[in-house]
Order: sequence, then C-alpha cells, then structure tokens
Amino acid sequence: MLDLTKLARQMQGLSQHLSLEAVASRQRLELAQQHLRKAIDFQQELIERQEKWRDRILFANATPLEPLNTRLDIPTPPKLHTVIATDGSQIAPSHHEIAYCYLLNIGRVVLHYGQNRYPILDSIPEVFYRQEDLYMSRKWGIRTEEWMSFLRTASEAIVLAELACSAHEGSGEWGSRGAEEQKSRGEISSSNTPSSPPSPPTPPTLAMVDGSLIYWFLEQLPQDARDHILPPILEAWQQMRNAQIPLMGYVSASRNVEAVNFLRLMACPHTAPDCASYCPNQLEKVPCKVFDPLRDTALWTTQLQPGQRGPLWRSNARILELYEDHTTYFCYVHVGTEIARIEVPAWVAKDTDMFDQALGLMLAQVQKGYGYPVAIAEAHNQAVVRGGDKTRFFALLEKQMIKAGLKNVGTSYKEARKRGSIA
Repeated sequence: MLDLTKLARQMQGLSQHLSLEAVASRQRLELAQQHLRKAIDFQQELIERQEKWRDRILFANATPLEPLNTRLDIPTPPKLHTVIATDGSQIAPSHHEIAYCYLLNIGRVVLHYGQNRYPILDSIPEVFYRQEDLYMSRKWGIRTEEWMSFLRTASEAIVLAELACSAHEGSGEWGSRGAEEQKSRGEISSSNTPSSPPSPPTPPTLAMVDGSLIYWFLEQLPQDARDHILPPILEAWQQMRNAQIPLMGYVSASRNVEAVNFLRLMACPHTAPDCASYCPNQLEKVPCKVFDPLRDTALWTTQLQPGQRGPLWRSNARILELYEDHTTYFCYVHVGTEIARIEVPAWVAKDTDMFDQALGLMLAQVQKGYGYPVAIAEAHNQAVVRGGDKTRFFALLEKQMIKAGLKNVGTSYKEARKRGSIA
C-alpha cells in the first residue's frame, strides 16, 4: 500500500525542480528557434555536410527533404473512405500459473465511411505453449517476455496487411453489388446501362498502426533472431504497397529528437561535424548539444498551426538500412490537440497524391476520435486483455487440462497467497 503521507513530503522538492526545468526548457526552445531561422538560409549546405560526414556523426539525425520553413495545410479527405488499424496485447508467461504459456491478442478494426458497409471490430487470440515457442529465444539471450512483444509487432503488421488487402478487394465487390441493387430498384434504367455496369472507383483506404515504423529494438538483436521478425513485417508492407494502400505510423507524445539534431550541425563549432574525432563521448557535454533534451514536438509546436504539417524528413536510423524500399520518412502535424509525428514508408512519401490523401484521412480520424485516431483507439480496446479476461483464460485452460486427465492443476502457493491477502 502506498503511504501518501510520506510521499507528500517529496512533492515539494519535485515541484521546485519542475519549475526550474520549465525555465531552462524555454531558454532551450528560444535557442533552437534561432538556429532554425539560420538553418533555413543554409539548409543545402548543412545537408551536404551531413551527407559527407554521416559515418562520423555519432548522434541520430534526419535529413529534411523539403524547405525547413514548409507549412502546408492538410487537405480535406473524401467522404467515402476506409480506415484500418491493428493493435496488440498479451498475457505474459508465469511459472506461478497453472501452465507456462503466453497469449497474443491482436485487435482488428476496419471502419468504412459513407459506404453502407459493416465495420470489423474484433480480435484474434493465439496461444503459444510449445517448447520452441517458449524457449527458442533463450539461445540468443532474449527473455521470453521480450520475444513475445517482438512477435506481437510482427503479428500486428501481418494482420494489418490481410485486413487492408481484403477490404480493398471487397470495396470493388461492394461497388458492383451497389450498382446491381440500384438497377433492381429502378434507380438505374436497364436500357441506359450496359449489362455489366462498371464498378465505381475504389474508395481510398488508409492502414494505421500505433507508434513508430522504426523498430529500434531490432538493432540489439542477433541476425538470426532479427530474421524471424523483420522479413514478415516487410513482406506485409510490400503487400500493402502492391495494393496501393498507404501505411502510416501515428506517434503521439513523441520523444524523438532527429529533427532538432539536424540543427546541431549548425551549432557545431568545428570545421567539420566529425564527432568521432572531436567529441567521441556523446554522453558528456559537447559544444553542439545546446538544445538537449528538447524534443522535436516542442520546436514544431511553435511553428505550426492546427491542420498544418511541417517539412518531410528522411530518418537516417541505421536499422533502416535493412528496410530495403521501405525506409521511413516522417513529418510533424498539428492535429489540434498536439503535434503528432507521422511516419510512412518511402513509397508512400514519394507518391504526393497518396501521401496528401493519407494525411487527410489521418486528420479526420483524429477529429472523430476527439484528439486521437479513432481506429487506433478502437483497435487497442479490442486487443487489451483485462484482469477478468486473464482470469477466464486460465479458468478455461484449467478446465481443458482437467478434461485431458491432468492432476494437481492449480497456481503456485505464492500466487494464491498474493491473490488472497488477509492484511
């Protein structure tokens, strides 16, 4: 039990610290704004220095693909469209439960707007209990709990691609059926229409995921372990690319500093941004680290109006070298309630019409969800495993184990004692 009386004594020191930090944050923000104004005039020169010394720069930074003073209004989306999202949750394995296993639950959401089609709001559970599922990751030094979250990421991408492609194909079938229904009701004259009326154009579709498309955790994995996670994700993305369905990662409350770090090239006092020679230890105070820990969102809050996006950037994260044609581009968008980081694969960003339309659908989702994309929120609600769900899961498992003839089925004494405290 938390002792609030003892905790209250520490709150005064915390509030004083936050007040001092707020003042320092404003100073860092003003300094970053000054460097941004200077960088606008020297943008091309900075990009050339960045490219020339990229192997010697030791901090994460992105490359702007548009002028730094870009401010574009997000277009209004069409009334007929489809938005798809997936999200995942899990029940972690525990030696104190009746069986050592884990469960992944992938929430699925397909929302059709203006099409008179039923939505999809459900989840797909999968139980992992075989030895190879539970202990395969141990040979790479990866805990089962961590491996489970990696598998969940891959499953979310696979399910998203399946939903997107099936919904895209179904929209064409719906268009043909709609025309036939209109003809049968007399709304379309048989004499004025061909025997097989052409299907109307397929409504635009957007596939969304919660969080970044840059899977930083892959950098720490051995090659063999990475090959179990990344290829299925890239294959799923390729399926959406083939179907011309844009993929988007929506990052709320982003802590990323890739864009702000580009301004460190302007702040560098050396003749070249050769960190490996001049500043090898980036954990210490270095001359160009004048904005730390200012985030990208803090800077772009001062630059964008609601409904606007800033310049498009290409991330230079090293893990993206394995992404092939799916390297990640991003921009910051003022969605009204916050500055959101929007990430897309290269093939979406390079198709201007597709990218603009995807941004319009995203902003409409945020407005419908009162500050957060409704499709992603609903996918989370479908996926989340609550306490009651976990209890019913193990109760069902216990029933099946007893039915199979197993004896002494039950939780450990430790777990049973924790659930029934007498204190």
